[in-house]
Amino acid sequence: MKFLEENDKEKYKKFLEGHERCNFQQSLEWAKVKDSWKSEVILSLDDDGNIVGSLCVWIRKFPVFGYLMYSARGPVCDIHDEKVLKDLRDGIDELAKKYNAFAIRIEPDIKKDDEEFRSIVTKLGFEIKDDSKNFKDEIQPRFVFRLDISGKTEDEIFSAFHQKTRYNVRLATKKGVVVKEGNREDLKAFHDIMVETGKRDDFVIRSLEYFQRMYDELVPGGHMKLLMAYHEDKPIAGIIPIIYGKNVWYLYGASSNSHRNLMPNYLLQWTMIKEAISRGANMYDFRGVSGVVDENHPQYGLYRFKKGFNAEFTEFIGEVYIAYKPLMYKLYKISEKAYRTLRKIKKKIMSK
Repeated sequence: MKFLEENDKEKYKKFLEGHERCNFQQSLEWAKVKDSWKSEVILSLDDDGNIVGSLCVWIRKFPVFGYLMYSARGPVCDIHDEKVLKDLRDGIDELAKKYNAFAIRIEPDIKKDDEEFRSIVTKLGFEIKDDSKNFKDEIQPRFVFRLDISGKTEDEIFSAFHQKTRYNVRLATKKGVVVKEGNREDLKAFHDIMVETGKRDDFVIRSLEYFQRMYDELVPGGHMKLLMAYHEDKPIAGIIPIIYGKNVWYLYGASSNSHRNLMPNYLLQWTMIKEAISRGANMYDFRGVSGVVDENHPQYGLYRFKKGFNAEFTEFIGEVYIAYKPLMYKLYKISEKAYRTLRKIKKKIMSK
C-alpha cells in the first residue's frame, strides 16, 4: 500500500480509465472540482508495482467535530479481493491517524445484494447503513437507473425504450427542438434554467461558479459536455453529462417552465445516449431516483422519466463506514440532517 505521489498521477489515471469499476468521482479532476476538500489517493500494488486497487478519499475539517474522510463511489478494484481491500483499509487507518479523523464514510456503487462484498468489508471492521429510501438521505444517490449500451446499436437501444419515450423523442424533433453542444459562455444560460428548475422542483442548486469550475477541470480532458436544447433559437433545456473511461453519467439537467410540452429533455437524453454509443461506452448512468416507487411520491415523475429509457433500476449497498469516534460521528450525522432540514425551510421562505 502507498499513497499517490506526483509521479504516480498518470499511472493512476490510466488505471482508473481502464478499470471496469471506473467512476469519475474517483478521479483527480473531480477532486479539483471539490476544492473545499483535500484529497488523498490510497493505492494497492501487486508484487510488480502495478496498481491493482485504489480509493480516492476526500478530507474536510468541520467546526466542532473535526476531520471527516469521505469517498464517493470507491473503491476501484476487484471488490471480492480481500487482500486488496485489506490494503486499502490499512491506508484508511493511516489517514485517520494523520488527520485525527472521527470517521470514514464511503458510498460505493456496489449492488445491495453483493453478499460477498458485505462479508469482506464487515470482516475488515466496516459497518454498513443500508436503510435509506429517500432521494436526499445520503450524499450520493443510492437508487439509480443504468442503461447497458455495451455492443448495442442505436436501433436496438431506441426500440427498447418505452413507447411513450420514443414518441416524445420524435415529438421534440417534429416540433423544431434542436440540440447543440454548448461552450463555457453557455453555462450562464444553463444556470439560469437550472435556477428555474430548482424553484419548480424544490431542490438546492449549485452556483454558476461551480459549473464553471467543472467546465475548466473536466472539459480539457474530454470528460464533460454541455448540451443545450433550443426552440426558435431560445435555450429551453440543457444537460451536463460526464464521460470517464467506458462510462457516461447524466449528472445535471435543467428545463424551463415554458416549452416543457415540446419534450426537450427526451431529445437531450437520446442525443447523449447516441454519442455514448458512438464512443463505445459500456454504460449510461441516469443517476438518482427515489427508492420509494409510489405514484404519490413527489419524485415519482423523475422515476417514470428515467424508467422510460429501459434502464435497470439499481439499488446500491448504501453507506460503508468506520466511526473512529462513534459519539462524534453520531452527533455529526444528527447535525447534518438538521442542516438539510433548515436549508430546505430557508429555501421555502426565500421563495415566497
